[in-house]
Parts: sequence; structure tokens; C-alpha cells
Amino acid sequence: MRTKRPVNYLGFLSLVALLAPMGHLTGEIGFYGFLGFLYYVRYFTVLPDEFFRENVRRAAMAAWLSEMVLLAPLTYLSFFFSGAARALATGFGLSFAAAIFVFTIALMVYEYREAQGAADD
Repeated sequence: MRTKRPVNYLGFLSLVALLAPMGHLTGEIGFYGFLGFLYYVRYFTVLPDEFFRENVRRAAMAAWLSEMVLLAPLTYLSFFFSGAARALATGFGLSFAAAIFVFTIALMVYEYREAQGAADD
């Protein structure tokens, strides 16, 4: 009897990359930034064990904290650079992008450290 392999739901973040072709359709080059989510395709092959889940939790906490810390300063700065009408939307967008970046980098660092620890065994 074949056992069912658990699904790593983090891989589904790669589906956000399907928004990238809208950049070609609309002429808005900002949509091409969604191609960065293709990185998460690799997580379909990662077995979600307890260490992986803990690393995701720690990376998510770092991302959430960075978004909370950066939201007000980025909104304030965007007020001066993009005007009052777009300040809040720009601040939220930039802080969200920073949080996604922090999550990805933190998860990579935690996975690297775990791999180094496993190599020492």
C-alpha cells in the first residue's frame, strides 16, 4: 500500500507568478516583479517536517515584524515622493514587498543553517 505524501503548501505561493504575463497584456512593467514568486516552486519537493514548519514560523515572524516596523516610515517617505493621494497605497505596497523579501531571505538562511547542522551529524 502506498502512503500519501504530505503536500507542502508553501509551494502554492509560486502560483502568484501567473500574474506576471499581465505585464505584457497591460503594458505595466510592475507585474513582472511577480516572477520572483517562481522561487517557491522548489517547495513542492520539500517534505514539510517539524523543523521546516518551525523555520517557516520564524521567517514569517521576521517578515511580519519588518512590515510593521517599515509601514509608517515608508508611508511617510512616499508622501514626499509620490504625493498625498498615493502615499498610503505606496507605503502599504512597499512594506508588503519588503516583508515578502524578508520572509524569503530569512527562510533561506534558516534552511542553510539547518543543512549545515545536518551535515555536522
